Parts: sequence; structure tokens; C-alpha cells
Amino acid sequence: MTKVIKFVFSPFQENTYILYDDTRECIIIDPGCYTKKEQDELSHCIEKNALTPVKLLNTHCHLDHVFGNKFVAEKYGLGLECHKGELPVLQYAKVAADMYGVKMEESPQPSKFIAEGEIIEFGETQLLSIFAPGHSPASLCFFCEKDKFLIAGDTLFRLSIGRTDLPGGDYNTLISSIKNNIFPLGDDVVVYSGHMEETTIGFEKEHNPFVGIHAH
Repeated sequence: MTKVIKFVFSPFQENTYILYDDTRECIIIDPGCYTKKEQDELSHCIEKNALTPVKLLNTHCHLDHVFGNKFVAEKYGLGLECHKGELPVLQYAKVAADMYGVKMEESPQPSKFIAEGEIIEFGETQLLSIFAPGHSPASLCFFCEKDKFLIAGDTLFRLSIGRTDLPGGDYNTLISSIKNNIFPLGDDVVVYSGHMEETTIGFEKEHNPFVGIHAH
């Protein structure tokens, strides 16, 4: 069984995830660790659980999801993987950080691009990459069919959706991504979002005011 560990990092309260299974191989998704203390928290968890990081993934490349890319890439010798459509967002992250008045170490460039529908493998785990643009131009979600969970980035939140007023965002595209690409995965799928607590697809179908069955 694949386990999910969540950290809440940075002033943006971003959710960073470590996924691992019985092989102790793990992947790190959206490392938002901003301070040395947060970096230590991430690496301590990896050591304490005797994990071996084998992949570094970004669901999308807004600054709060890439703060820790450089740290993770260098500490564990990993190349960054994301969708190629997120390159402009990644390259803009340092500018965005300056605008927000926050310091950030520039992220490494991707060493590999993840395609829509690609199977990402580590240990005994398989994740399906699902293309879900709208919050950003080429957001990906990562779906574990076997254990029925989705790492959703900032696409879908509990009772909310990702903002669409940032460069490359589009409201109608996001609504379409959620309804057509995420909702069909199954009501019992647990959704781990880029901020806030987890939810389920069934709960969001029923109650989400933006995309639920009662949405206007």
C-alpha cells in the first residue's frame, strides 16, 4: 500500500507530499519547504522512515510549490519532472517571489517532462498523470488507482477550486478539467490538494459550490 505524508510549508501554507510504499522508495511532490527548519523537517522524515527518494515531481510550478526544488534536487541527486507547459511558470517563479517580497533559490530546470497519461513508477507504486489545466497552463494531477487517491495540486480543494487569475489561468478550462478529468475517477477517491485538508471526489461532486451538482 502506498502511504502519503503531508507537510504544510511556507507563509503560503502549501502542502508538500512524500509518497512511499513497502519498498521504502519514495517520491517528493511539490516541495514547498521555505526555511532551513522546513528543509530539515522534510529530510528528517525521510531519514526517520528509512526512505530512498527516487523522484521529484511538480504538479505545477507556482512559486509556493517550487520553493524547495533546489534543496531536494541537490540533497537527493534528483532531476525535476513536470509538464513542459509549466516551463514559463517555472521561469517566472523567481520574478513572482520578488513581487511578493519573498526570497527563493532558483529552481533547477526540468530534466524530464511528464506527458499526459504517462505512468509514473516507483517501488511497487504506479501513478497516472492526469492533465488538468486551468489554475496554471499545464497542471498535472497524479492518480493512484490501486489505493484510490489523487495528488491534485491546486486544481481542486475541499469546497473550492484553484484560483484562475494568475498568468496562464482560465476559469472555464479549470471547471472542464475537474468535471471531465477528475470527477470520473470515482467518488471514493481521496483528494490530497495543494492547500488545506484532504477531501473526496464524492464530497466535492455533492457539495462543491463551483463544480458540484448544485453549482450555478
